[in-house]
Amino acid sequence: MSGSNGITAAALVLADGTVFEGEAIGAQPANGIATGEVVFNTVLSGYQEVITDPSYAGQIITFTYPHIGNYGVTSEDNESAKPFCKGVIVRELARRHSNWRSNGDLNSLLTDAGVPGIAGVDTRRLTRHIREAGAMPAAFGTASESDLTAVAAVAVGTDNTDLAALVTCAEPYDIASTRTSGEPWRVVAIDYGIKTTILRHLSGLGDVTVVPASMSADEILARGPDGVFLSNGPGDPSAVTYAPDIIRGLLDQVPVFGICLGHQLLAETIGGETFKLPFGHHGGNHPVRRLSTGTVEITSQNHNYCVAEGSLSTADVSHINLNDHTVEGLEMRDVPAFSVQYHPEAGPGPHDSRYLFDQFDELIASCSQGGR
Repeated sequence: MSGSNGITAAALVLADGTVFEGEAIGAQPANGIATGEVVFNTVLSGYQEVITDPSYAGQIITFTYPHIGNYGVTSEDNESAKPFCKGVIVRELARRHSNWRSNGDLNSLLTDAGVPGIAGVDTRRLTRHIREAGAMPAAFGTASESDLTAVAAVAVGTDNTDLAALVTCAEPYDIASTRTSGEPWRVVAIDYGIKTTILRHLSGLGDVTVVPASMSADEILARGPDGVFLSNGPGDPSAVTYAPDIIRGLLDQVPVFGICLGHQLLAETIGGETFKLPFGHHGGNHPVRRLSTGTVEITSQNHNYCVAEGSLSTADVSHINLNDHTVEGLEMRDVPAFSVQYHPEAGPGPHDSRYLFDQFDELIASCSQGGR
């Protein structure tokens, strides 16, 4: 119901029946109800990059920072052509935006992209609840509380769903090299939900061809890549059942570098196990130790699943998370391949880990028959 001030009351109901009141923002969902899996992200800025990250497919993003939208939005900060998240939850949506780069406001971006949201929520209470009970499905919108409760009780999360198939490109496309010295490499990036910032970094190494997640290893190798990149992406790695066979056909044929979902899929390809974290890692301030040097990196992270420690027999753990000691990276012993769970490209987040793109560059160079 809209009040005299133009605010439309809304509510969020978690699968366990917990209710949060607020006001509707963004797009109006069908029948006044939107569903998804609620997670929280701790970034202080970069809300547009988070919302447009395809890795959030199937999820409702709770921003723990209380004031969202104050610097507006710009098309230059989009991480994909459109958002794939199911919704956005904020404490306070800025009614005015101010930044020299902005060409619009966050509420308009949500409305135009068809993303519903709810503001005025006690996100501190919600975050504490998710930390204790774990990420869970929910329903939110302007429908009655009883209707939202009924839908939330049967809503599904991201388990056992191939969300990479939802966000991957339909056809291959090319990104021209921006390399400033030496001959550019040819890189094929398998798109499980790739971010624009990652493509910017890969194009710094050479010409990039982005291919659908289901493209076979033979088709990829036929393109003559100097290296193959396994991208980030959403959801449960065990549901992307076709990926391990493809990756297996690439290993020992070409250098491989994986990030996030690509890291998990590489681990599963070599016999590793993955599991779902209670509430995932979503934010821009996670400390990770690089075991080879002891260096601590502050990292950007966005994942609900993780590689199980001790399940890797042909690879070494290269990085660990200092918050919960989970696996954050691996390096294979006998083939040129490595991966990390976090996001070295950031977007948003710190830049401590961007050396990993240089490491990929060096790995390709070491495997190249004729060098440059």
